Amino acid sequence: MFTDLINKGRLKSPWIMHFDCGSCNGCDIEVLACLTPMYDIERFGIVNVGNPKHADVLLVTGTVNHRNKHVLKNLYDQMPDPKAVIAIGACGLSGGIFREAYNVVGGVDKVIPVDVYVPGCPSRPEAIIDGVVKALEAVKVKLGLSA
Repeated sequence: MFTDLINKGRLKSPWIMHFDCGSCNGCDIEVLACLTPMYDIERFGIVNVGNPKHADVLLVTGTVNHRNKHVLKNLYDQMPDPKAVIAIGACGLSGGIFREAYNVVGGVDKVIPVDVYVPGCPSRPEAIIDGVVKALEAVKVKLGLSA
């Protein structure tokens, strides 16, 4: 009963964490634009946090390489269940223009499971916000609440 109340509260005020695997920073700027007064995702109850132990949704940008794949996996493992992962931008989806490089693993889904893909180079803030909404639907399903 009490946990149902907490779970519904998690859906109304999700906490997101952003991790850049290494990119041109185009998508990072768009993620930060979501926090500005023009888009203001905080009006939806979404809060950006810096600790994975407090995050419900992980936003990942940039290409995953052999050096940062362990950090990404560690961040994912520290997040409490249920959690959702959003891969943002061409680099997050497939490695982008860097996918043929010797040190690039590929997209985020090569290391951790991804719930939502937001394409673009860079992805628009509106698309990122839509991705967060879709990720919340995935969390809702994982909680066993009606989808």
